[in-house]
Amino acid sequence: MGKLVYAMITSLDGRVTADDGDLGRGAEDEEVHTYIEETFRDVRTFLYGRAMYETMVFWETAHALPDAPPHIVDYARGWQAAQKVVYSTTLATTSSERTRIERRFDPEAVRRLKETTEHDLSVDGPTLAAQAVRAGLVDEYHLFTTSSVVGRGTPFWPVDVRLDLDLVEHRAFANGLVHTRYAVR
Repeated sequence: MGKLVYAMITSLDGRVTADDGDLGRGAEDEEVHTYIEETFRDVRTFLYGRAMYETMVFWETAHALPDAPPHIVDYARGWQAAQKVVYSTTLATTSSERTRIERRFDPEAVRRLKETTEHDLSVDGPTLAAQAVRAGLVDEYHLFTTSSVVGRGTPFWPVDVRLDLDLVEHRAFANGLVHTRYAVR
């Protein structure tokens, strides 16, 4: 059975987007990017909202960038090999291989998917993830927290949910980013 993981870069005050667009230093650092690739290597299915998919589809061709460093190529190859499900009522077509569109988020379908796969899944994008959190589907939370406070923006956590979690792992990086991994208690 696979685990469903929710992971995002967040500001110190828990925002995944900032009104000014800048969360501070993050995954552009080679050490951090390599760590993310290694940490999520077992994720073979990504569940995306439309906006997050449109951001992540960059990885479909990132390996072909001139002078792409090995850590970028490695992450791109892993992303390309994974299955992607995009939940959108407006997206007409996808721009990546191994990708399908679902018009609505069905918690029972995701539960069955978790039960029938040997690999982990990731839910990405705060709006879609909030639905999975509310449905009790998320098994682990990974926050990559910058050292910036942004004041306003989209929160990582749904505002109407209480969760009791156990800290499983943490790591600080030289650029100030901190990774914390929590499991549902």
